[in-house]
Amino acid sequence: MIDLNELREDPDRFVTSQRARGADASLVARMLEADSSRRTAITSYESLRAEQNAYGKKVAKASGDEKAQLLTQVKELAGRVKTAQADADAAQAELDGLARTMPNVVIDGVPAGGEDDFTVLREVGDKRDFAAEGFEPQDHLALGEPLGIDMERGAKVSGSRFFFLKGAMARLELGLLSMAMDQAAAAGFIPMITPTLVRRETMAGTGFDVQHDDEIYQLPKDDLYLVGTSEVAIAGYHADEIVDLSDGPIRYAGWSSCYRREAGSHGKDTRGIIRVHQFNKVEMFTYTTVEESYAEHERLLAWEEEMLGKCELAYRVIDIAAGDLGTSAARKFDCEAWVPSQNRYRELTSTSNCTTFQARRLNIRERVTAADGSKAGTRMVATLNGTLATTRWMVAILEQHQQADGSIRVPEALRPYVGGVAELRP
Repeated sequence: MIDLNELREDPDRFVTSQRARGADASLVARMLEADSSRRTAITSYESLRAEQNAYGKKVAKASGDEKAQLLTQVKELAGRVKTAQADADAAQAELDGLARTMPNVVIDGVPAGGEDDFTVLREVGDKRDFAAEGFEPQDHLALGEPLGIDMERGAKVSGSRFFFLKGAMARLELGLLSMAMDQAAAAGFIPMITPTLVRRETMAGTGFDVQHDDEIYQLPKDDLYLVGTSEVAIAGYHADEIVDLSDGPIRYAGWSSCYRREAGSHGKDTRGIIRVHQFNKVEMFTYTTVEESYAEHERLLAWEEEMLGKCELAYRVIDIAAGDLGTSAARKFDCEAWVPSQNRYRELTSTSNCTTFQARRLNIRERVTAADGSKAGTRMVATLNGTLATTRWMVAILEQHQQADGSIRVPEALRPYVGGVAELRP
């Protein structure tokens, strides 16, 4: 949720952000109008309440005809107070409804536009020349099926876009996620196994539209939601709390299964494990100050790139355009690995700076210290998230490290996590 004080002080900044996103810029004016109506309604209500209290004191001192007359006036005033309170409540509800639709304000420098308008920041690693090596690269499913990717039985048990991993593929995923968790712990992250079912207020608090987002699995009977990332649960972990950031950022690394309906992907990536309904992920999550959030965002990206380097993957880093950021993010960087069979890059990681947007919804604050060392109150924290490894990484590992005989060379850093083997063979 945005800061209303900032909206009042600099509405042009919000208009510029909305236009960069390709969103409704008139929402800014409507919010300002609703805010003005709310404040007018509250002022009217408080004025009438003060008048009602004053009449109450007069009634207590009056007697006879004067008291009867005052009681008549008090009754009439009570009706006006009730109406004024209803008007104030309605004005607040209207403003809250509009505020829920306003996405975060994009950070200066974010490219304007939609999904295809990202900026490539850098390309890292060399793409293999399979033709020079004398063979045609296979896709990850052709490589992975003999090693333990079983889409057929996944569909039999659970439906399309589900799968089993067994043998070498199960060990590869567990090893990859374990390596990610070890790296995170070494960097000062607190390892965390998170719930995969959350309440409505937690899901909504992180910026997801629980009423209209077709990507979310819902359990209506329990009013619970399956998360698409452990970011949701970790964001809600400190809801309605004041956190201590005096020693620097608070960092968690969450390991969880994740669920997405992939409602808008009919016919896309139907082969293999690129776009599936259930997968596993290690997610970094940080609570920090707004001022520190920009440097922390670069650190999260660096940790992602460190993991990609350990997996010896060729990839590129892109600065996502404003219209493709999602509701909560003010800036997002993606790392996309080269997928030889598709001759293109595919997303493996995202890291987002959500500034105070999620914290404002979830009421997560930090204490502010004055210059003289005294406590000067509280303010909202900033939250950031970043992917450190997911099931999808195996697509790039299998394809980029395949050998002519269909075996897979295991990156050196990953070998201790898969039993010390240098190659994966059926």
